[in-house]
Amino acid sequence: MSSVKLIADSGATKAEWCLLSNGRKKKILTQGISPYFLTGEQIAELLHKELMPKLKKAEIESVHFYGTGLANERNVGVIKNVLKNLFPKAKLEIQTDIVAAARALCGRGKGVACGLGTGTICCYYDGKKVAKISPGLGYALGDEGSGAYLGKKVIQYYLYGTFDEELRGRFDLTYKTNASEILENVYKKPMPNRYLASFAKFLAENRGHYMIENIIEDGLNDFFFQHLNRFREVWTMPVSFVGSVAFGFKDVLQQLCNSYQFELGKVIKSPMEGLTDYHR
Repeated sequence: MSSVKLIADSGATKAEWCLLSNGRKKKILTQGISPYFLTGEQIAELLHKELMPKLKKAEIESVHFYGTGLANERNVGVIKNVLKNLFPKAKLEIQTDIVAAARALCGRGKGVACGLGTGTICCYYDGKKVAKISPGLGYALGDEGSGAYLGKKVIQYYLYGTFDEELRGRFDLTYKTNASEILENVYKKPMPNRYLASFAKFLAENRGHYMIENIIEDGLNDFFFQHLNRFREVWTMPVSFVGSVAFGFKDVLQQLCNSYQFELGKVIKSPMEGLTDYHR
């Protein structure tokens, strides 16, 4: 009889869960879980409300939780306590989102793995462990090429009046906001990274305009220059990507790989595609 496993891949914006039982997969979506933004009590409350009712009475033997902010030991402790209380009989494995990207993209092989979603990650995986990392530094200091980074550029173009009349009109029609509301959300409200990343959608919806293409190319090039260039492995093995930004702008990644003379490997939307294979 096969074991019942629960796999979680959590970013700051959303968390994707997969219940693996007898070869069957059941997917569940909840809000994102970042221990930098949520307390243990808030995480427990969120999971009681959004996850537990959907698991019914499944007897889970192991939980594999991959998430953002888990390079920090204190944050690992927060997640561990919450999961221990929810699944007292299950074996727990808690890993960073970097390990999630590496396992999803490389399986048990070697490769350079990158994540481009709300935030960014970049590492060299030797088939067993993450051997080298280029730190993302978060939305305020880094995360070049991420949804938050690209969304920040969209807001800058809007607030500085850089957009031409056509794009400004489209922006106003899409978001129905103003400068004071934007600044309030960025500087005073919780989850500013998630708020910034929401504006990256404007880029995907307005492809073809030269200003839009410039923002996408410049933002992703900053990721290549700042992070991928750190690894000598990029010259000898494929560079693979996971995440909504990577998947949405795959054509730009291909162009950049061509100009940097890198080989583009896999590009997948969600780590869960590869993680279910890894844990099967």
